[in-house]
Amino acid sequence: MPSFNISIALLYFLCLLSLLTTKSSSQPLSDYCPNTTTYSTTLNSTYHANLNLLLSNLSSNATKPDTGFYSIIAGRSPNAVYGLFLCRGDVTTDQCHDCVRNASQEILQRCPNRTEAVIWYDFCLLRYSNRNIFSIADSSVWITMWNQQNVTNEPVRFMEVMGNAMNELATRAASGGSGKKFAVQETNFTVFQKIYSLVQCTPDLSTNDCNTCLQDGISKIPGCCDRKQGGRVIFPSCNVRYETYPFFNVTASTPPVPTPPILSPPPPPISTGNGGISTGVIIAIVVPVVVAVLLLSVGFWCIAKKARKKSNTVRKESAEDDITTVQSLSFDFATIEEATNNFSDDNKIGQGGFGAVYKGTLADGQEIAVKRLSKRSRQGAQEFKNEVVLVAKLQHRNLVRLLGFCLEGEEKLLVYEFVPNKSLDYFLFDPVKQLQLDWMKRYKIIGGIARGILYLHEDSRLRIIHRDLKASNVLLDENMNAKISDFGMARIFGVDQTQGNTSRIVGTYGYMSPEYAMHGQFSVKSDVFSFGVLILEMITGRKNSSFYQSDGVGDLLGHAWKHWRDGTPLELMDPTLTDSYSRNEVIRCIHIGLLCVQEDVDARPSMATVVLMLNSYSVTLQLPRHPPVFGRSRTKATIPKGLESDQSTSKSVQWSVNEASITELHPR
Repeated sequence: MPSFNISIALLYFLCLLSLLTTKSSSQPLSDYCPNTTTYSTTLNSTYHANLNLLLSNLSSNATKPDTGFYSIIAGRSPNAVYGLFLCRGDVTTDQCHDCVRNASQEILQRCPNRTEAVIWYDFCLLRYSNRNIFSIADSSVWITMWNQQNVTNEPVRFMEVMGNAMNELATRAASGGSGKKFAVQETNFTVFQKIYSLVQCTPDLSTNDCNTCLQDGISKIPGCCDRKQGGRVIFPSCNVRYETYPFFNVTASTPPVPTPPILSPPPPPISTGNGGISTGVIIAIVVPVVVAVLLLSVGFWCIAKKARKKSNTVRKESAEDDITTVQSLSFDFATIEEATNNFSDDNKIGQGGFGAVYKGTLADGQEIAVKRLSKRSRQGAQEFKNEVVLVAKLQHRNLVRLLGFCLEGEEKLLVYEFVPNKSLDYFLFDPVKQLQLDWMKRYKIIGGIARGILYLHEDSRLRIIHRDLKASNVLLDENMNAKISDFGMARIFGVDQTQGNTSRIVGTYGYMSPEYAMHGQFSVKSDVFSFGVLILEMITGRKNSSFYQSDGVGDLLGHAWKHWRDGTPLELMDPTLTDSYSRNEVIRCIHIGLLCVQEDVDARPSMATVVLMLNSYSVTLQLPRHPPVFGRSRTKATIPKGLESDQSTSKSVQWSVNEASITELHPR
């Protein structure tokens, strides 16, 4: 009876797994108890009484079928308490009720006297506050968790497949087709391995707010969970999670496969001498039938699942083809001329190394930015189109989206989404406008740039090395979110390159790594160097090149190193930041910036490590070494051959090496 024993073992394993899951789901994952304001717990405390009433009401409403989410206000201002619970979209009513009941008891013990608090479980979250929290996407606080096991098989592709699945799920959940703003998915990674993904928002959020919240969570995954077999990011308003095992109810997103009928009835019972039925005969009859039904059910379910997956894949590929074909990306030249008022100077909003940029408005009212490439490109028309199609597929919240192109005669135009707040340098290096960039905004921009470059390096379809990352190539949207522009320009413009070497250096002096500026050798670590310079500019509020104008002062890197070495890193700070900064965040950013600009390519961290260091204080940072020194010659010198810049190159520069001894210290 080997099949019978296997079935027994399987059932035992499933029962054990169920018990373990139930036990673990009763323990909180985390809680958040801000120590801003507290309330009195005396008997006559109105807020205390309202909170108890609210928690009781939340617990009782979790028993209603298909609730999953409930919000309520207890009392009146100024003692009103706003509360809600959200159960995971695939859990049963009983599981939801048990989770909310536990949460309503545990939150008072973990967050005593707090006027607001959040507690998270596997199956639910519960939240209350003395301010309105309904229909507001809150990503101000989050927790991250990850599987300790690393992905050993194609980890880069694993993260890309997972990221694509997450983005697809975010769109599906945000639309709220099920009314729950919840979606799960199984994605085939290899023949033997799947990726199981889950995303969820509180249903009171709008489609845009839900999608924004989920994208925030997805963007934090590389920072906490890069190349891990599982990870999750949880906000008060949404959460995302992926694993390599089915941690959710698989049938939550797919209709159950009907059990196939038994083709023939079991044989009639055989009588024994005393009119009963032999136990051995019952086992011999029932067990094979049960096993057969079980195997048939699993077989039919797998076939149906595979067919459904194939159908979804076809639909997904078709959708991608629709938005990334040459025809769908092509703009008529007359349309662009009309949109930009015939490329008038009034519409000109920028000038870069690859050409001028104009603002335009299409007939339907959509605002666009048009880059008119200079005629130095040596690419043919078909090559140009192919590269544009590839770059248009790169989409990330911290990249400026390429909408299409126009090719007519010698004219080569690129059409981008219009980003309203101009570029980072427009604010950062202006004595008046830099006041609009407090430390919170700068730290947010630094994180956004890091995530965008990480996507280009590791998570996109192509491995893109920007090669000209600088403040003027970082645009800011209406919410001051960073959007990197001009990525992929080396591909689109047709710069010659072979095995990480280029015959024509494209970049801006002061941001380029030494190996690229002097020898044309580029890699992802070239972008890391530029990012390090950019971090130090964000902290100081000064251009790297501004230090060349002061006699006796080296570049920004040397200036930063001097203060780091002397234990005075905070003296680097932009004076306009005053008291609006976090001391630990600033010092950590200076530390990361100095690690990024090390002369040794191998000593620089990857962008994945940079994102992790920015998001986790548990990561120990290495000691930086003295950065390379770019000195300005007092006599005539020359720029390395082929160097191009969107800045003036009338001043000559030279490379120098500082041979002074170095002492490495932690900042005090």
